[in-house]
Amino acid sequence: MTGNALTLRGLRKAFHGTTILDSIDLDVAPGEVICIIGPSGGGKSTLLRCINHLEPLDAGIVLVEDELVGCAVEGEHLVETGDRQTSRVRRRMGMVFQQFNLFPHLTALENVTIGPIRVLKETRRDAEQHARALLDRVGLGQHADKHPAQLSGGQQQRVAIARALAMRPSLMLFDEPTSALDPELVGEVLQVMRSLADAGMTMLVVTHEISFAREVADTVVFMEGGVIVEKGPAAQVLARPTSPRTASFLRSTGTLSPQPEDVGLQP
Repeated sequence: MTGNALTLRGLRKAFHGTTILDSIDLDVAPGEVICIIGPSGGGKSTLLRCINHLEPLDAGIVLVEDELVGCAVEGEHLVETGDRQTSRVRRRMGMVFQQFNLFPHLTALENVTIGPIRVLKETRRDAEQHARALLDRVGLGQHADKHPAQLSGGQQQRVAIARALAMRPSLMLFDEPTSALDPELVGEVLQVMRSLADAGMTMLVVTHEISFAREVADTVVFMEGGVIVEKGPAAQVLARPTSPRTASFLRSTGTLSPQPEDVGLQP
């Protein structure tokens, strides 16, 4: 028993012979906020999809609160579990994507209640009561009866966050949740995520928002080429990275001084 909210060991994933993830190990403690940064194509989004078993692994294991996702131990071997068992464990993870993926024909309230009613078998009354509380929490209580087309991109993404929370997850996965938004709408989504972090939600966030990572993250992971290049406390990684590649990336984003003597590189 690890006591972790999430444990990754030896994750490997390849597409058409190209390695996307290579031996990824990571521990996430309950209540910890980890931000994953790095250049595009480094495997960050694929990592989240493999954690949630939206993409099957080629090797390695994922444990959510010490329970395997997508496989089970049978004798001395790991065997793939069926959809029902996988879905049961997956429900502990809420996922928010780059695109909002809301049902266009449903209202905000209906988008948030559909999962609890159909999957968790909640009564409509209980699901709607919880959904309205969540929409209030993300600042959209007055928009509950609007359809996605009547909402801004930032509002739609906040509905998507409420929808993920409606399944009562113990872990939230965010895959660049602000990348599809106009710049003036980014702040309202990040504010909701800050409030979740402040409330103790365990979060794994793929983001290009370095200032958000600096403010909210406990741990920052820098990924490139399908591997974890550097991992450590946010203040250390973002101000004094030990990897030259991390420092180079941060300088390219304008969030790190260009002077090598100021970034704490190891000789």
